[in-house]
Amino acid sequence: MAKEIKITKKAARRGDDGYKIVSVRMREEMIERLDALSNETSRSRNELINLLLDAALDIVQIEN
Repeated sequence: MAKEIKITKKAARRGDDGYKIVSVRMREEMIERLDALSNETSRSRNELINLLLDAALDIVQIEN
């Protein structure tokens, strides 16, 4: 009889890391600006978009 049972860890499914995939249409000029900032800061375009959106959400004001 076997003396141990081996169980492999379950791989995380897409989305289980707290992130969701979102598709957004952007003007080519904005992507060029993001890519320039990406090259200057050594951050990915995705990381920059998340950082910029997070900052914008903190300062947005809704006018009536």
